[in-house]
Amino acid sequence: MDEEKHQLVGKQNGVGDKLQLTVDEVVEEYVGSFGFSQLVQVTLVSIARIFDSHCTLVTIFTDAQPQSWRCIGHKCSGTTAASVCGMKPGTWEWSGGNTSSTIAEWGLVCDRRFLAALPTSVYFLGSLIGSAVFGRLADGHLGRKRAVLASCLLTAATIFLTSFSPNIWVYSLLRFANGFSRAGIGICCLVLSTETIGRKWRGQVGQFGFFFFAAGFLSIPLIAYPTRNCWRTLYRIISILPLFYSIFILTPFVAESPRWLLVRGRSEEALDVLRRYAGMNGRELPPNLCLLKPTSTNETMTSCKGENNASPIERLWNTRWAVRRMTMVMLTGFGIGFVYYGVQLNVENLNFNLYLTVVINAMMEIPAVFIGSVLLACTNRRMLFSTSAFLTGISCILCMFFSRTGDKGKRGSLPQLMIEATGFMAASTAFDVLYIYCVELFPTNVRNFCVSMLRQSLMLGASISPLLVVFGRSSPSLSFLVFGVLSIISGFLSLWLPETRNCPLYETLEQQEEEEMLGSESMALGKKVQM
Repeated sequence: MDEEKHQLVGKQNGVGDKLQLTVDEVVEEYVGSFGFSQLVQVTLVSIARIFDSHCTLVTIFTDAQPQSWRCIGHKCSGTTAASVCGMKPGTWEWSGGNTSSTIAEWGLVCDRRFLAALPTSVYFLGSLIGSAVFGRLADGHLGRKRAVLASCLLTAATIFLTSFSPNIWVYSLLRFANGFSRAGIGICCLVLSTETIGRKWRGQVGQFGFFFFAAGFLSIPLIAYPTRNCWRTLYRIISILPLFYSIFILTPFVAESPRWLLVRGRSEEALDVLRRYAGMNGRELPPNLCLLKPTSTNETMTSCKGENNASPIERLWNTRWAVRRMTMVMLTGFGIGFVYYGVQLNVENLNFNLYLTVVINAMMEIPAVFIGSVLLACTNRRMLFSTSAFLTGISCILCMFFSRTGDKGKRGSLPQLMIEATGFMAASTAFDVLYIYCVELFPTNVRNFCVSMLRQSLMLGASISPLLVVFGRSSPSLSFLVFGVLSIISGFLSLWLPETRNCPLYETLEQQEEEEMLGSESMALGKKVQM
């Protein structure tokens, strides 16, 4: 019946017996909502998230403050100094050696301690700028796949160069470049993964990439421990992986998004990709199939008036509902980015073994992704995000009551570690769900740009969090309070966003506005009928 309807539409449009369908309809009716071909594509694309995780979290170890120091010979015998700040230069040394971290090598303690936050802060600022650049490139001429490729290659190069930094200033500059480079991975991998999936599986597949981020998180302490006496070696090891991936996996085996190809006017290439997916799923596309390029009444009217020369991004900023939605997403993202990354970097203020604490937090990412995947299939996006944000905030505030100010020598509180791990799991769930939510809130022709804007707000929040972590070395309870309050505010802000569960992915702003308006009118009419 549906096929006859589409054939009739094709005839009415003057294309004979051509079967005209949208990408959504082809995926749902002929390719399969989520088959073997999409599983392979999503897996290969999501591997890149490991390198995203490595870049972001490597500073937990390379920029860590050493936990102990010792006298050099008998030069400091008889001293009563409680810390190195009260010692004379040359009378003491770090127990792990001066190459164990950047703080040890460049003396970023005492009156220079806030310089220790600089590399991580500028890294996230680089990610903020990179998100804007890669978002535009991926929606424009470069495309999703080539944007991921460029991001991975630049990431490999900048990580390797970072290992040769002669001082904190060059190191910070290269960390900024590394943050800029890796920005394309998180944005484009998510969009590239979800644009070939049916609406039933979109949320779960969107979460799939975060398993690989968690895998990267979990592998960092395993790589860092053998290299604990030389932070430069750690950078060199993790620089090899994205280069290998780009050459041997991404380039030969990953396909471009058919949605992006269609929007760019390359409908035959888009159809070839869908035909290849259908074949791997044991299906076949109709020989008379052609893809229907999205048009709308608004688009037709404005083009008749000669006023439709603006780019999709310009039209987004001229569309009131889209601006309002984008603003709310970014405000929410700022708070969650601050908390999600800040809690990870704040692990040294828990007074536990650093490697063990990072492993525990990394392991909490796995149930967070699993729980998020399950709940996305049966609950609303808005409720899941806000609940996770509230739980994060409450957990951080509870951690205040177990903080030990100025007590680095003692073992941390086990209840605090358990509460912090629970809060981090909730923060991870909120962070992951927000990305899926953003993908569904905006259409194809601006989707990558909107995800990049979310990414920028997340990175802006993350860039400020290292300053709070450094301050938390002397006042842990205050850092946990700030994390908690910001998370709760983000949860409340999300309540003003519309629900997107089981909604289709639209192709243009005009199409989305029309369809959502029709949906709202249908719901209002249904309520009147019930009354």
